[in-house]
Amino acid sequence: MAKEEKYKLLVKQCEALVEGESDTIARMANLSALIHVEMGFWWTGFYRVDGNELLLGPFQGPIACTRIPFGRGVCGTAWKEDRTIVVPDVEQFPGHIACSSESRSEIVVPVRRGSEIVAVLDIDSRSIGTFDEVDRIYLEQIAELI
Repeated sequence: MAKEEKYKLLVKQCEALVEGESDTIARMANLSALIHVEMGFWWTGFYRVDGNELLLGPFQGPIACTRIPFGRGVCGTAWKEDRTIVVPDVEQFPGHIACSSESRSEIVVPVRRGSEIVAVLDIDSRSIGTFDEVDRIYLEQIAELI
């Protein structure tokens, strides 16, 4: 199945999974699990805004950094710049925080409640160049479900 078709199905699955659930942490937990299993990524999870840093939230994959300062690494930069960031090769991203040496590419999508960023969706791959515009479009749709 082509990546875009896979994402179209994933978005529908995510919508059905969170329907009727109002708890943000429960939504994050189930969505990270579903994305991780269906797409086969190395690490899939959320960091929640906690004051001036991001605090590890629900995730799937190996252990992760617990706290990320505002503006640091890919996650902190996506939060600071209020935009999705696609990094084809994390070794080329200035200030990348290496929670795992196996992570090679990354995408980080802000999660908003109204106009305020309340979390970021962070996904890592063990391959260079995994993420592109297709990932950005569909993962932004999924982030809206939080």
